[in-house]
Amino acid sequence: MSITSSIKPGILKAWDGVNWRADVQIVGSLQLWLAGVPVARNIAAVEMVTGRNVAVAIFDETNPADAAVIAVWT
Repeated sequence: MSITSSIKPGILKAWDGVNWRADVQIVGSLQLWLAGVPVARNIAAVEMVTGRNVAVAIFDETNPADAAVIAVWT
């Protein structure tokens, strides 16, 4: 079994500060949205503003749900 990983740019579409999860649209794809993606705890909640750019680590390209938000920027 081959597992590949990559870091993709995304746009934050929703933030759940209670469960520390986000909904993210992958840049360049109108149809690929990831819901309930875990967010790295070192990212301050105040930074999680809808519309901001995020970096999404996808650990298994065959399963886009296996991902995490690892960075945020303007």
